[in-house]
Amino acid sequence: MSLHIAAPADVIRRRCEATTVRVTSGESGYEDGAVVPAGPWHPPPDDMVRRAASPAAVDTTLVELVDAAAIEARLLTAPHVTRLGRAESPARALTTTHNYRDGRRIGLHLDNWDKLSYHDKALGRRRLCVNLGPGTRYLLVCDADIQQICRAIRPDHVTCYPHTDDLRAYAAAGLPMTCLRIRLAPGDGYLAPTEFLPHDGSTEGYASPSTAAFWLGHWPHGTFRSAGSR
Repeated sequence: MSLHIAAPADVIRRRCEATTVRVTSGESGYEDGAVVPAGPWHPPPDDMVRRAASPAAVDTTLVELVDAAAIEARLLTAPHVTRLGRAESPARALTTTHNYRDGRRIGLHLDNWDKLSYHDKALGRRRLCVNLGPGTRYLLVCDADIQQICRAIRPDHVTCYPHTDDLRAYAAAGLPMTCLRIRLAPGDGYLAPTEFLPHDGSTEGYASPSTAAFWLGHWPHGTFRSAGSR
């Protein structure tokens, strides 16, 4: 499993829930073929928790929970950092990211800010997200990485440039993948390898909207104070 979270197992159990995924067809507000959590949500299996809490091979594939109040401004203005701006998410949204061309939601997806090939996808910058509130939100993240996905469905995976379409083909084929949602209260944040792991945001089950702020950067593990104990 490629999903690694820099938190003890008890914190992962307290903050996280798991489900399978499904592919949309003819659903209002969604692109056809989008991959979304299938529900219902349940506590993550013990073996998944143990594997998620194990160390990652490299920092660039690690998910970290961050205390936004402790973030120093200098860490957001380093040369390797790109500010991506803010996104407002409505309440009770199963997923949050939409296609800017037509407003339809794209579901779980892969970022491609760094334009990386198959071989380099695990080395991309991680995304820093801060939940500005007023509502709680989730990070949705899957346990199958895009290299694993491409190996399963693409004969040309060695020379390809992975894309969200590869994730959609993998899910449509019924291949195994679990989606985890990680709760982020206002003032919480995360660092996540969004070029490497299928992901999105969610406000499902919450009556208040949430605004999130985003940056990309190469921050080593432990740069930011952890919010994992809350």
